[in-house]
Amino acid sequence: MGEAKKVFALAEVAEHNNSQDCWLVIGGKVYDVTKFLEDHPGGDEVLLSATGKDATDDFEDVGHSSSARAMMDEYLLGDIDSSTIPTTRAYTPPKQPHYNQDKTSEFIIKLLQFLVPLAILGLAFGIRFYTKST
Repeated sequence: MGEAKKVFALAEVAEHNNSQDCWLVIGGKVYDVTKFLEDHPGGDEVLLSATGKDATDDFEDVGHSSSARAMMDEYLLGDIDSSTIPTTRAYTPPKQPHYNQDKTSEFIIKLLQFLVPLAILGLAFGIRFYTKST
């Protein structure tokens, strides 16, 4: 099986973007999923909307089964030329401060989980003490 894998540019893959001819880029590889469109459990629209770009994130976000991943081999055409994929790294940095905010709210929630029952307990004792003395 010493045949060389074909390497595709994203522009070339992007031309295959309809229900008669549908190619996807997932995990650095190019797949012709045209025959699979009508069998795709998520519907053909999802696949068609993922054409012309790196669909790896779309694919991973759904959480495909190992059998779904195994099926992909029969649709494999070759590799994508990674230099032709526009990098989306530019908008990663804003995620960092947001992540810290999540940590802060997580801490507040943990604090409240501790303080709220304590306050209720204190209130219960207060009411009990107050009603006993009258």
